[in-house]
Amino acid sequence: MRERLQKLLSACGVGSRRQMEEFIRAGRVTVNGRVAGLGESADLSVDTVAVDGVPIRPAERTACLMLHKPRGYVTTLSDERGRPTVAELVKDFNLRVWPAGRLDMDSEGLLLLTNDGALTQRLTHPSHEVDKEYETWVTGDLAPGLRRLRAPMSLDGHPLRRPGVRVLREEPGGVHVLSVVIHEGRNRQVRRMCQIAGLTVVRLIRVREGSLRLDPALGPGQWRELTADELAALTGEGKK
Repeated sequence: MRERLQKLLSACGVGSRRQMEEFIRAGRVTVNGRVAGLGESADLSVDTVAVDGVPIRPAERTACLMLHKPRGYVTTLSDERGRPTVAELVKDFNLRVWPAGRLDMDSEGLLLLTNDGALTQRLTHPSHEVDKEYETWVTGDLAPGLRRLRAPMSLDGHPLRRPGVRVLREEPGGVHVLSVVIHEGRNRQVRRMCQIAGLTVVRLIRVREGSLRLDPALGPGQWRELTADELAALTGEGKK
């Protein structure tokens, strides 16, 4: 069956659809020896599709990893500035996976990596509104900051759904730890929301994505595959 190249390549575990669109635009994808164009389709049963000259084939199996991302790593497979990447942390896994979402360099916690294009789409597309919960260490005037955080807010001209915000505890030095649940996942969203509210984020850990919580047994830099039950709950199949 013929499929759009970016969808086909993603399903084969080469990368996310967005990454594959970039590959196609850069001329790195060929179909039957000819440089492919964006919007083109192919059928692996009759066509030879290659990336950087290497023929691709369907992934042997799909996989999804839970990584406890440490601070100081960028959420990419490679970095032109030579910074440490999350790909280095999972290099011993026997399948090629990519991040299903992002977590900025200064943030920590739950990051999912997969070779499943459909799962990547479900976790990252704004229409699915997968909840993400962060433990957020902040300084600043807390009472007005909480009122502003809980009020209507926009980023980049886009209105946000009101986040769930709870005070978890107070720590020495005027630091408060909040639970902040967001629904969109815009770039550095929690940090930028707190800045608008007059609060300074000093530490940020993602502890939940959808129904999935960060495994407390995983230390920073450690990872494991999701269980079948976790994956079913994440994709919604566990509700059927």
